Amino acid sequence: MAESELKALLREGYSKLFYQNWPVWLAGVILGILSVLCFAWARPWGVAGGLKNWGDWIYYAIGIYKSRPEPLFTSTNSLLTLGLLWGAFGSSLMSKEFGIRVAPAWELLKGIVGGSLMGIGSAMAGGCNVGGFFSATSALSLSGPLMMAGLLIGALLGLKYLYWELEHIPTGGGSGPVVSGDARPNSKAVQPYLGALVLLASILVAYFYAQEALTREGVLLLFGVAFGVTIQRARFCFVRGFRDPFMTTEAEIPKGITFGLIISILGFAALKWTGLRGEAVYVPQAFWFGALVGGIIFGFGMLIAGGCGSGSVWRAGEGQVKLMLAVLCFCLTTSPFENWINSSEGVTKFMGASVFLPSYIGYFWSVVLLLLFFLLYMVVAMWNERTERFLVEP
Repeated sequence: MAESELKALLREGYSKLFYQNWPVWLAGVILGILSVLCFAWARPWGVAGGLKNWGDWIYYAIGIYKSRPEPLFTSTNSLLTLGLLWGAFGSSLMSKEFGIRVAPAWELLKGIVGGSLMGIGSAMAGGCNVGGFFSATSALSLSGPLMMAGLLIGALLGLKYLYWELEHIPTGGGSGPVVSGDARPNSKAVQPYLGALVLLASILVAYFYAQEALTREGVLLLFGVAFGVTIQRARFCFVRGFRDPFMTTEAEIPKGITFGLIISILGFAALKWTGLRGEAVYVPQAFWFGALVGGIIFGFGMLIAGGCGSGSVWRAGEGQVKLMLAVLCFCLTTSPFENWINSSEGVTKFMGASVFLPSYIGYFWSVVLLLLFFLLYMVVAMWNERTERFLVEP
């Protein structure tokens, strides 16, 4: 009897972890904690930097770039993004949600266009929705909140386009068939075992990194895996934080983003104020043009693609071909565009300056101002959920 009760308890626990979606607010809290720990360990969380590194290698492999890029498997940027993909893949298998999903041709084209726009926008803003907004804001950079404004504007413009598309382009909707996964029911039963192997393999790889005196890199890979598992299980996509106030008025993701940022801002401020981390770390040279305009371009692109930087990666890990194309095109555009910006001092200055808030108003007021700003963002989102004040009709 005791053994059967234990089995039932373990099944219930597994079901809650992998068959039920995690609460979004809880995912926000976990992301905030992971963000601070990742920064304390080595560096802040980012996604676009890894995608740029992958793009650099693609261009180098085909002979367009002559200089050898930073190694894929020791670049901290690449490892965090690879870990995100790895964690989402393993988590989707554990939850029996993996399957190669091919969208209609029109949707695939939108993935290509949206991913390309996100690549350009992130190059201008100094990062995607993670590095340019979430981590930059946590690092007390004024370009982070400004990119948020750009993301909101871009999301609104993207939503208006999608409504126009529904009216004027009949092929614009629909989701493609699942080519694998659901097509073979027996494969679903095997997926949790494969998922466990995938996640255990990440720990084994981190161990091998440590054996090669690369403990820092190995742990960063595990941080990426933890980010991937968290956002996949909660279906946490920043797109909804900027789209939903206008489309569904739901405040779920804005709450999660706010909870995550409150924790992350406090943690980053403590690490920088005590001198444990440099004040200039993750303060992009993008205020104001790069952050605002890059945010608008990125925001429009993520609506077209159906996923932000982190959202596209974790959905690619689930087997969604449209988002795989978005990730690939993100890599192919952000690499040359960022290299072009960095190659010209004039263009770099045109993108903007690095604005570290405590340099102007001190740590205390910087933290207070940012916390109040995001609490207001959450309150307005909750008010809008009840009143539908910002709802945009088709």
